[in-house]
Amino acid sequence: MSQSVGRVPQRRNARSNRARILATARQELGRNPDITLEELARASGVVRRTLFGHFPGRAALLDALAEEAAEAVRAAVAVGGKATEPAERALAHFSLSVWPVGDQYRMLLALAQRDLGMERVAEILEPARVKVTAIVERGQREGVFPSHLPPAVLSAGLEAMTVALLIEVNTGALEDDGTRTAVATLIAAGVPEKQARVVVDDVAATAAGSL
Repeated sequence: MSQSVGRVPQRRNARSNRARILATARQELGRNPDITLEELARASGVVRRTLFGHFPGRAALLDALAEEAAEAVRAAVAVGGKATEPAERALAHFSLSVWPVGDQYRMLLALAQRDLGMERVAEILEPARVKVTAIVERGQREGVFPSHLPPAVLSAGLEAMTVALLIEVNTGALEDDGTRTAVATLIAAGVPEKQARVVVDDVAATAAGSL
């Protein structure tokens, strides 16, 4: 009994160390994509052996971050808006819900081509694209969004724009809490600018009031 009880704090400490390493990696990789694991261990406040015990190499660390991001995207997509709300509100709601996830893991975008591969990034974003495609398809059917592009194609374009804006945040060229990107998303989907701003402000205020 004493042996099993003794393992509990060890497991809890191991989970704490792993979480701290990942949190530090999200921050430090955004500042320096070339940071070494040894430097990351020091920044995390753990010894090198502890970090390598959780992540034997850079690929393992990035894969863990990618899986975290994928889970966060799936959670944000699951929250979404009500199926009965107007399509433009649903799109604004989605954009505002997913932005914090993208903002938290935007450092992965800088590592996409060199380390993760674009296929892995596409896999992470797939649930979001499916959700947006469904919203766009409904909006086009209801006449809210123009039908100049197929829903899947427009969804891919909106995704690419959001990724580009996250990269601009990475470079420091843009500051955004998600509302500017949500407005840009609605405009790109075909909503007039003035209406897009009103919708986003209302959805953001409603979300803040429900907290």
